[in-house]
Amino acid sequence: MGLKKIMKIIKERNIDFFKIITAPAIIAVFLIIVLMLGVYLTYAWPAIAKYGINLFIDNIWQASEDPSKEVYGLAAPIWGSIYSAIIALLVALPLAICYAIFVNDYAPKKIKYPLIIISDIMAGLPTIIYGIWGAVVLVPILRDYIMKFLYENFSFIPLFNYPPLMGYSYLAAGVLLGIMVTPFAAAIIREAYAMIPSIYKEGLIALGATKYEATKVLIKFIKPAIISSMVLAFGRALGETVAVSLVIGNSFNLTYKLFAPGYTISSLICNQYGNAALYKYMTSVLYAAGLVLFVIGLVVNVIGIYYLKRWRENVSE
Repeated sequence: MGLKKIMKIIKERNIDFFKIITAPAIIAVFLIIVLMLGVYLTYAWPAIAKYGINLFIDNIWQASEDPSKEVYGLAAPIWGSIYSAIIALLVALPLAICYAIFVNDYAPKKIKYPLIIISDIMAGLPTIIYGIWGAVVLVPILRDYIMKFLYENFSFIPLFNYPPLMGYSYLAAGVLLGIMVTPFAAAIIREAYAMIPSIYKEGLIALGATKYEATKVLIKFIKPAIISSMVLAFGRALGETVAVSLVIGNSFNLTYKLFAPGYTISSLICNQYGNAALYKYMTSVLYAAGLVLFVIGLVVNVIGIYYLKRWRENVSE
């Protein structure tokens, strides 16, 4: 069948040609994800079969050239990934909301678009730039002015009773991640806030609400968008690698103490993959760690997209 005949059939049956062109791309993306999941499962299976559930709940990292003495547990990196991402959200949430509202409602026209451009540039900066800045500037500031103060005056609170010797810690990683994901979250919230029909705000003002009271009501209106931005930012913070490995301390500490050094899955893979081939099970363990990150990221992003879709449906009604 020639190309002309195929085009004739498409035209006669009123088939959407653009849909036919784009369909292979959709199928290819789906197959790539399935293929990636298959590769991770295949390579991780030797470690999962050897250590079972203990691979994910134990906190141990004992590499040995004798395979019978190799013992691994990923509890600390899994905990570190989730814990530092939660700290990042606590930092990013107020910053992103305030930034989005200021840009939309309060910024003079002369600086509004420069602020948006700066935010977009920050969202696209290579993470290594954040990592070096975090190690050289952020960590010393946090250690000298925040951690030492809290440790010396509030060490009766368990969160603050770990001595901040070097400053490389869960707190430093969380704050750095929070700064990194703020432009990303702020962009989603800013767009959502800007899409609120002006008649809503005018109605609130007409009812006698102050600008502050009107803003509070409008923030509640975009609550699903705020949740989705935080969920997507959480997924992004979870997978950050180089920047986190430079400031978190890279230590197998399974603790909630903010000033203690820790590990994340991505920093573990980054630091250990180079020498993993020297050991029988280490490469497989790192793939298992990547599989955990893959599953958590997938779940988190699906939840974020669900909330974003829900908000768009509310706006279109």
